[in-house]
Amino acid sequence: MKKKPGFRLNNVCGVNVLIAEGKENIDFSNIVSMNDTAKFLWESIGEEEFTAEELAKRLVDNYEIDANTPLPYSQALADVESTVKAWKEAGIIED
Repeated sequence: MKKKPGFRLNNVCGVNVLIAEGKENIDFSNIVSMNDTAKFLWESIGEEEFTAEELAKRLVDNYEIDANTPLPYSQALADVESTVKAWKEAGIIED
């Protein structure tokens, strides 16, 4: 998966909001807000391709969770998969 081009993350009145830019997103009518964890994941992707497993690893590394502990890692992976699903539904990432 990877980000679709033309989106910029801004902080608007204390809320992280993804803003569509460019001609390719002229019909984009969704408002996508992100909590701090989703913001961290979005920013960690950059322009590279990613998997949910890679993002879960970044999440446990960022919060200094032992990735070898099954329950916290599986919870991080479930949370990332849910976030990625929401991003796909919003049209801001693609396979």
